[in-house]
Amino acid sequence: MYFDYYYLILVVPTLIISIIAQIMVKTTFSRYSKVLSAKNITGAQTAEKLMAMNGITDVSIEKVSGSLTDHYDPSSKVLRLSDPVYSNTSIAAIGVAAHETGHAIQHAVKYGPLGLRSTLVPAANIGSSLGPYIALAGLIFNYPVLINVGIILFGAAVIFYLITLPVEFNASNRAIAMLRENNILSGEELTGAKKC
Repeated sequence: MYFDYYYLILVVPTLIISIIAQIMVKTTFSRYSKVLSAKNITGAQTAEKLMAMNGITDVSIEKVSGSLTDHYDPSSKVLRLSDPVYSNTSIAAIGVAAHETGHAIQHAVKYGPLGLRSTLVPAANIGSSLGPYIALAGLIFNYPVLINVGIILFGAAVIFYLITLPVEFNASNRAIAMLRENNILSGEELTGAKKC
């Protein structure tokens, strides 16, 4: 039976790190979802207010099912907020809504890295979702070519996500600055929102 050590060395640690990161994000979000904001403003109201303050009038806000499925879709100019964010007044909801609004603002000001990211997202999603399964199928069926294709797809997705981290940091920095400047959150609330 053929065994590819590259799979063990490259894919398995990356999957473990990815799983740990997801657990940390969900745990932090859950923790701050229980802390209500003093301003009693929902995630949707936060996004609406921040977009208005930045002169963005052509982006709609929609509720989307699921948890942590929040995203800004630049192709249709829609800010989608998940169930726990859309109508919740927690620090977590406000922080996530502000972050996604940060992406809408990036789009409005033509922030270059966002355009590159938007172009590459479909390919990265394919690589991250199918790559590990293709590699695993190659291991199970003793087909080295499948293992290599899976590793390449998954590796390309990981590289994409690393390259686009500055887009996420920029959106988060914009979000925290807007929340502070507009007195939507303050003090410890801002500290909690930064962690979400």
